[in-house]
Amino acid sequence: METIYIETSILGYLTARPSRDVIVAANTQITIEWWDTRRSDFQLYSSQAVVKETSQGDAKIASQRLKIVRSLALLDLNQSVLDLAEQFLGRSNLPAKADVDAIHIAAATVHGMDYLLTWNCKHIANAQIQKKLAQVSFDLGYELPILCTPYELLGD
Repeated sequence: METIYIETSILGYLTARPSRDVIVAANTQITIEWWDTRRSDFQLYSSQAVVKETSQGDAKIASQRLKIVRSLALLDLNQSVLDLAEQFLGRSNLPAKADVDAIHIAAATVHGMDYLLTWNCKHIANAQIQKKLAQVSFDLGYELPILCTPYELLGD
């Protein structure tokens, strides 16, 4: 069974309040549809970095996000993950402020995930950044997972 690292933005969309913003509304709908129809086709993982991020903000919604993330297996944020995240920040076009994003990508990479699921298209599911991250990963003996949105994994 293929593996997926669930990044924080996925939990955000799963628990989002209704929005008049057409893109936010569509992303929310796609995320819920993927969660309801496809998640059982994969083994889902996350990390303590996601737990930390999901615990912030509105207490009621944070508690909903935490309930979801607690149902996922958590990958260890070991020294290899931290070292790779540092390499990503130093050797790719990820900005320094994307340090937690680098940890998400490194955790998914070090632990051999098939996919990292995210709606963060600025720093994670970004084709230009992904190309450089793949090179850094390869240089260090890792294979970068496919970094994508739920839309790309909806299937039939």
